[in-house]
Amino acid sequence: MTTRTSWPLALSVGPDAMNAEAFRGMAGAGIGHIELSSGAIAPFYNVLDFPHKAKDIVSLARENGVTISSVHLPFGPFSEIDPASPDPAVRKAIVKIQSELMGAAGEAGIGMAIIHPSGEPYREEERPERIACAVDVIGELTGIAKAAGVTLCLENLPRTCLCRTSDEMLCFLDAIPDLRVVFDTNHSLKEDNVHYIKAVGDKIVTLHVSDYDFVDEKHWLPMEGKNNWPAILRALEEVDYSGRFLYESGAGRPYSEIADNYRTLLA
Repeated sequence: MTTRTSWPLALSVGPDAMNAEAFRGMAGAGIGHIELSSGAIAPFYNVLDFPHKAKDIVSLARENGVTISSVHLPFGPFSEIDPASPDPAVRKAIVKIQSELMGAAGEAGIGMAIIHPSGEPYREEERPERIACAVDVIGELTGIAKAAGVTLCLENLPRTCLCRTSDEMLCFLDAIPDLRVVFDTNHSLKEDNVHYIKAVGDKIVTLHVSDYDFVDEKHWLPMEGKNNWPAILRALEEVDYSGRFLYESGAGRPYSEIADNYRTLLA
């Protein structure tokens, strides 16, 4: 069984933090790993020019003490980025965009890519068709990611999105052997976090850590919401989780405050 003391502190940050000053601030607070994240397509292209400058961004981070170890692929707008879309043209466009971003990530040495299985809102009766569409797209992208040297990680989501339960997540994992999971601790609204973690088990290779009120996602810092953190941490240890302890919370907070929260939580 792994132990929480082996989980390095990591942080999800946006394109505006891709600069030397921000990297030095993270490193100084003890944040050694980061996830580059943007919900929309445009910042990857118009702000960062990620397909052409990923290597430069990764090198700048490394020179200032930080490793960019994952990239969160865009998931909006839903009309353009929805793997579960019944429209074949939309699904084809998604594969093209995400493949380009994953290819750039792989060439730059970023080993993981995070992807959402769906947009929303969905009616209950359309979920089976949506799951079938998404499995097809995610399966194709998983193969493309593997060829690029990238592990594709599917995220559990809230509300009417796909993978809101472990049963739905297992539909993807059973169909796509090379697919892995990023578990978000503030997305489970229909299933207890501990049950979800144990059901998915060692397919979880990274985390999105935050807290919430069990009503909707909030992305609060841990211990600011209702999560049972001792039970969550024990469950992660029991499934031999050995990845990063990556905060997707604390936006606007000093990096030192996030680091203090991490040390207190894992003590």
